[in-house]
Amino acid sequence: MKNGQCCSYRGCACGDGSTLSLSGAAFSRRNFIAGAVVVAAAGLGKSERAAAQTAEVTKPYRIDVHHHLSPPTYIAASNVGNFGDALMKNWTPEKSLADMDKAGVAIAMLSVTAPGLGFTSGDAARKLARDCNDYAARLVTDHPGRFGSFAMIPLTDVDGSLQEIAYALDTLKADGIGLMTSYGDKWLGDPLFLPVMEELNRRKALVYTHPTTANCCVNLVRTQQPVMIEFGTDTTRTIADIVFSGNAQKFRDIRWIFSHAGGTMPFLIERFVRNPLLDPNAKATVPDGTLAELKRFYYDTAQTSNKGSMSALSAIIPVSQIVFGTDFPYRTSIDHVKGLRDSGVFTDAQLTDIERGNALKLLPRLAS
Repeated sequence: MKNGQCCSYRGCACGDGSTLSLSGAAFSRRNFIAGAVVVAAAGLGKSERAAAQTAEVTKPYRIDVHHHLSPPTYIAASNVGNFGDALMKNWTPEKSLADMDKAGVAIAMLSVTAPGLGFTSGDAARKLARDCNDYAARLVTDHPGRFGSFAMIPLTDVDGSLQEIAYALDTLKADGIGLMTSYGDKWLGDPLFLPVMEELNRRKALVYTHPTTANCCVNLVRTQQPVMIEFGTDTTRTIADIVFSGNAQKFRDIRWIFSHAGGTMPFLIERFVRNPLLDPNAKATVPDGTLAELKRFYYDTAQTSNKGSMSALSAIIPVSQIVFGTDFPYRTSIDHVKGLRDSGVFTDAQLTDIERGNALKLLPRLAS
């Protein structure tokens, strides 16, 4: 907010799929894709740059749903709490914009990375969430058409979460809510969170999730940082908990985005599908089968833009449910643009959907 006024949001224009429009310039899908390849080449080797100079360059069009910001109050809290790394603490909006421009990313959906609010509680957590959400809203206003936001809430504080959901979505006009995959040793299907899930479902909210490390699994193996294995595993745990708690069936209007291609879920798909056969309690939670629930969720490409991960994900999840994510500042946008193309998994038309079209279904305000 600025001067007590609600933040206004602006996006870029997009057409109906057969003809796309960016900032008023209409062009065909073929030209759109050709230009996208040129944008993707920016910042690569000399030969790629030389080739790009001979082709028409389009305006940025990609939408990054997994892009981190570090509000000043969050950095200050991390210094007091003795956590966080240099990439998180040295983030600036200018660094985000420079990375986006290099890879043809028009809009980045901002969220705070792990541990989120997991290191604090009570009034301190409420205040930090509010400060971070206000800061993200100012960035959206100050950089029209470049940023969106997924607001933080102190999920273990139900009353505080309900208050912040109302403020973030009604006053700040945030695009959705950002949650960690777990809080202590509770995942997103836990009964403690039911009042919050009911409210998110009532609002038909878009909920972006980011992995963290559960209490059970910190420093399990001294040779492995938690981000190496535990982040993917925690994403998988929370997907399973949402499905087999019955929340996926009960709260069908929540639109979920899961990071990193769903963690290890694609590789464990047989166990997911067979779980209702082995556990009688699970059968009622998936009346149409486990796959029917998994195919309704969305999954981003952050840190998984490679042939192995994308082949596994797209073998079970429709391309319509895959959205572009980069994990900036931990990876660059151009890494993912290049990785998706080098993987050879998707057609040009599918890449256009992944990098923009699918996100527009979730975030229609970006098309206006």
